[in-house]
Amino acid sequence: MLLLIAALTSTTSCAAVNAHDHDAFWLWSGVATQPVLDQAQTLYVLQGQISAPRSDRQAVRLIAQGMGVRRLPQLQVWIVYRAHSLRWPEPVYKQLLAQVQRWRNTGTAVTGVQIDFDARTRYLQDYVAFLKNLRQRLPPELKLGITGLMDWGSNADSRAIGELKGVVDEVVVQTYQGRHSIPDYAAYLPRISRMGLPFKIGLVQGGEWQAPGYLQDSPWFRGYVVFLLNQN
Repeated sequence: MLLLIAALTSTTSCAAVNAHDHDAFWLWSGVATQPVLDQAQTLYVLQGQISAPRSDRQAVRLIAQGMGVRRLPQLQVWIVYRAHSLRWPEPVYKQLLAQVQRWRNTGTAVTGVQIDFDARTRYLQDYVAFLKNLRQRLPPELKLGITGLMDWGSNADSRAIGELKGVVDEVVVQTYQGRHSIPDYAAYLPRISRMGLPFKIGLVQGGEWQAPGYLQDSPWFRGYVVFLLNQN
């Protein structure tokens, strides 16, 4: 009985996410670089946010954010945009594509574009339509990635998820909000593979995390991405 209790304790205990255990990171606006970036193989670099208009007089626009365009040495670099609206006018698409091309012109190994948008499950079909349009605009050699909410595997319309196949190349499922891990993240993890999409798990630096053994057995699991925070 004591051995059983010890085993259960060891599988349910959580440890703080140590960035040094990983090689893929989000680098957000206002977050200082850290020595751990020297070991990074993959970077997700924020380059702007697409605003949501507060009135009919305001237009949706792309607000540049993050580091300036430069050559980065990592094997894979994703250019990330935080979207607060999916109703993009043509100038936003043109600005985004031009910015991505400037990164490519530096010799940086740009893998693709990632859209960070909190698509609620009930509106996922609208998000799918937006992503299909964006996919057609991207150069075919670039990938399209998105962030995803944990409840997609449980509550999303299976037809909408199915339509993402062939449109997005990866989903990074976020297990945190702000600076902290979502307390009940473990309850959602078993269902993520049901999406049938290549996925990574997004962690927050210093947050709680216990990797379940079954995660490595999923044919869709592609690893982790750590959201870096400023260290006090």
